[in-house]
Amino acid sequence: MQQQKIRISPAIIWISSIFLGILSSIPQLASHEFNWKEAIVNSAITAAFSVIMWYINIYMLNRTGKRRQHISYSRLLTVLAFGMVIMFGLAWVQQLILSHINFGPVMLMIEVRGILINLVCYMFLTLLQNNYTGQQVELELEKVKSDNLGAQYELLKQQINPHFLFNSLNTLKSMAETHDEETVDFIVKLSDFYRFTLESRKLDLISTQEEMKIVDAYLFLQKARFGNGIAFTQELDKEILQTLVPPFTLQLLVENCIKHNIVSQSKPLHITIYNTESHIIIENPVQRKLSREDSLGVGLDNIKMRYRHLLEQDIIIYSDEKTFQIKLPLIHEYHHH
Repeated sequence: MQQQKIRISPAIIWISSIFLGILSSIPQLASHEFNWKEAIVNSAITAAFSVIMWYINIYMLNRTGKRRQHISYSRLLTVLAFGMVIMFGLAWVQQLILSHINFGPVMLMIEVRGILINLVCYMFLTLLQNNYTGQQVELELEKVKSDNLGAQYELLKQQINPHFLFNSLNTLKSMAETHDEETVDFIVKLSDFYRFTLESRKLDLISTQEEMKIVDAYLFLQKARFGNGIAFTQELDKEILQTLVPPFTLQLLVENCIKHNIVSQSKPLHITIYNTESHIIIENPVQRKLSREDSLGVGLDNIKMRYRHLLEQDIIIYSDEKTFQIKLPLIHEYHHH
C-alpha cells in the first residue's frame, strides 16, 4: 500500500510563516536604532521563505510512493540546497530594497536563519509522515487480524464431527434391522439435529434454551446407542435459559464427555449442567478410557477460540482425579458486540 499523502492546512502554513517573520524582527525591535522599513522587509523575506519551504518540503515528501519510517538524508540535503538558493535570491531582493545594508554579514545571517527554518519544516513534516505511516501499518495489521479471526471463526462454526454422523447411521441401521419401536423417533431427532446445525451455522450466538434443544436431540441419539449408559441432569435457572451461547457449545462439551470417558450400562456416565451467578457449568465424573480416541479439533480448543472471539474472555477448566468441569462465562445480549 502506498503511503498516505501529507496534507497541511494553508492556514497553518501562512500563520506559522507570518509568526516566524515577526519573530525574526524581535532583535531589531530591541535595538536602539530601530528601523521600521528594515523590520518589515526582514519579516516579509523570512515569511516568504517559510511559505516556499513549507510547500517544497511537502512536495518532496509526497513525491515518492514508498512508505518510509526514517529520515532520508539525500532528500534532506536536496531540500537544504534548494533552501539556500532560494534564500540567496530573497537576500538579493532584500539588498535591492535596502541598499545601505552590508550584504556580506546580512547574507550569512539570513542563510543560517533559512537553514534553521528549513530544518524545522523538514523535521516536522517527517514526524507527521511517520505518524501517518505508523497509523496505516496499525490499521492494516488490525484489518489482517480481524479478517484472520473472522475466517477462523467461520471455520469453527462449520466444524461437525463426521464420527457422530457415522455412528448415528450405524445405530439407525441396527434399529431398522431389529424393528426397534423408536426407529422413527430416532430419524426425527437425527433430522432435528442436522436442521439445528444448518439453522445455527450462520449465527454467532443463540439462546441457551435453543442450545438445550440441540443437546436434547443429541442425547436422544446417543442414548439410542448407549442406552442407560448415559445419565443427564439439567439444572439451569429459567433466566439463564435466556442468556446466549455460541451454537453447539454445550453439545460439543457433552460430546467431549462421552468421547473421553467410559460409557456403559454397568458404569453410567453422569453429565450435569447447572449454573452459578456468572457461569454455566457442565460437569462429569472422570471415567477415563484405557485407549484415547483421535481428536478432530472440535472440542475445547473450538470453544476457547469462540469465547475469545465473541467475549474476549476465557472459559475455566477444572479437573482432578474425580471430576471434570467446564465453566462458561454468561453472555447477556448487551454484552454482544
